[in-house]
Amino acid sequence: MLRIGWRGVKLSRRVTNAAVSAQTQRRYSTECSLFGLLFDIDGVLVRGRTPIPAAKQCFRNLVDGDGKYRVPVVFVTNAGNSLRETKAEQLSHLLEVEVSPDQVVLSHSPLRVFTQFHDLCVLVSGQGPVVEVAHNVGFKNVVTIDMLREANPLLDVVDHNRRPKDLIPPSMDLPPIDAVVLFGEPIRWETNLQLITDVLLTNGRPGNPVTSLHYPHIPVLACNMDLLWMAEAKNPRFGHGMFLVCLESIYKKITGCELKYEALIGKPSVVTYNYAELLIRKQAEKLGWTRPVERLYAIGDNPMADIYGANLYNRYLKAMHRTRVQAQGSSSSQVPGDQQCEASDDAKGSGRVMVGGSFDHRLPEGCSSILVCTGVYNRDHQDLPSDPEQTVTEQRIFHGHRDFRFDPSLTQPSFIVHDVRDGVELVFQREGWSLQ
Repeated sequence: MLRIGWRGVKLSRRVTNAAVSAQTQRRYSTECSLFGLLFDIDGVLVRGRTPIPAAKQCFRNLVDGDGKYRVPVVFVTNAGNSLRETKAEQLSHLLEVEVSPDQVVLSHSPLRVFTQFHDLCVLVSGQGPVVEVAHNVGFKNVVTIDMLREANPLLDVVDHNRRPKDLIPPSMDLPPIDAVVLFGEPIRWETNLQLITDVLLTNGRPGNPVTSLHYPHIPVLACNMDLLWMAEAKNPRFGHGMFLVCLESIYKKITGCELKYEALIGKPSVVTYNYAELLIRKQAEKLGWTRPVERLYAIGDNPMADIYGANLYNRYLKAMHRTRVQAQGSSSSQVPGDQQCEASDDAKGSGRVMVGGSFDHRLPEGCSSILVCTGVYNRDHQDLPSDPEQTVTEQRIFHGHRDFRFDPSLTQPSFIVHDVRDGVELVFQREGWSLQ
């Protein structure tokens, strides 16, 4: 695989590899190739609420005169404290192109397929419209942290100003909690850490005393494992992954047992990319494409989330194609319509995903990862080693989630570019498309 922009290589604004250009033109001289783009948001398109200048120009080139996208585009972010309609509206304003909610994958979006939990009473943690978000992805019986602390006012006492004064108010009845859903980093970490721990220790009945260890505890589903993310500050900020580290440490310190997750979703989980591929497929249909998308390109700024996830998904796609070939070569003429595949590098069943459709639908051949230098990764401070068995400088201390088996080679991007505009130009050049 061609790799551009390794240590010591400076990219110009426009990628000018003549050999690649000639090769792609010859390859697609008779028929255009079909591809889709997966964009991270924070650090790639925006820094906090400020658009990255190259992003606006990039998207002006990605739409035609009628504002119609030239190729399928999906935004895949680990942000999760909003509705996808809200995120689409924000992106439309920032990028000055129309973005549909059907083009947005938030960290919690794949929870729609976890239907076995939708009828349970779930405690949700995060900020923003968490009840609306929970209902939007299918949960019917929702309890928030605030509802829990109001029903049990003696539980939240770290902040002295929030402790009950004078008379102790009575506790109110809430239904037993069957599962915990962690959407994103909350505002008051001490409150959320305390009450979630109470729920886990009491088997979903936090008003009761702890008389014995309930283990395994009730199911926990977590969205967004990013340890750090890039906003307007010069250095990365704590993400939801940092909150998970705190919760895991507290639970183990108290019980001596590991906190277990029923699912970990959001990048780099395979299920998130599989869900994004479904949206790419639908976008291609809206564009009138009659052939399947051949390749995906994922553009991100975080080696441990965006690059690791895209490379992990690429490995998954290769495995699925091998399965297809083996199935077509078997004696059986009937191939199951819905296939399940366990991604061995993924964590806790979040790699067990439904492909959907049938083998008549051809998955993309692969997913290439493109790393930009406008976010978490900064080429001026971090070098990518030439040895694929080594990890990037940032990852000499593993920043990924505890439950993911770390493979340093998966942090190596297929390409590294300065910004998102360079990345899109590179993709179009490789695929033989014109951006003009």
